[in-house]
Amino acid sequence: MLLHGLAGHRGEWDDLAARLRADGHRVVAYDARGHGGSTRRPGDVTREAHVADAAALADELALAPAVVVGQSFGGHTALLLAAARPDLVRSLILVEAGPSIAPPDLPARIGAWLDSWPVPFPTAEAAARFLGHEAWARGLEQRSDGWWPRTDKDVIVSTIAELTRRDHWREWQAITCPVLVVRGADGTMREAESAGMLTRRPAATRLLTLPAAGHDVHLDQPEALYEAVRAFLADQT
Repeated sequence: MLLHGLAGHRGEWDDLAARLRADGHRVVAYDARGHGGSTRRPGDVTREAHVADAAALADELALAPAVVVGQSFGGHTALLLAAARPDLVRSLILVEAGPSIAPPDLPARIGAWLDSWPVPFPTAEAAARFLGHEAWARGLEQRSDGWWPRTDKDVIVSTIAELTRRDHWREWQAITCPVLVVRGADGTMREAESAGMLTRRPAATRLLTLPAAGHDVHLDQPEALYEAVRAFLADQT
């Protein structure tokens, strides 16, 4: 089960999903609430609601025990899912995601970033150039006057705000399954955070830093991420 990051969409995982399906895996990705094709303005954007969505999908599709892969905000959801519902998660792959508290100015910075988008984009190509990858452009909606995000700023900012209120190290230490933590060498996840994750769960945590990758490791280095996932899964069998 693949969980995308904040302001993203399930299509970001298309490359990894195709590679894993070719290996014979059943792969499920979905748009989180407030994103993509899911409810655009949900009444509840709490961490609890996002985790409940992931659990409900895993239950409904009989995925358990699943390998859960999450990037950034989706990785945080995956982490909390593994802590709350260990019966659903066989192993966990966290991409640029961990349990530390977010900086207090993060919601404002995310809001400013969303405000900087020159929408509507005249073409999908223009969107890809601005956003940094065509996968982000594929998450936009085409209207008569151009390409628009399928998210609302206030929903996204509210969604991330909860991460500034407390850390989730307690949940991290409650996880019982094997975990692979992947950082981009040029990403936003601090090395101290991943080191702390290893220190607290040394027997069941593996760390990997991929070069030439930013926060969107799955888009910057899709083949390297796939190889890391494949090797990690092979070790679980």
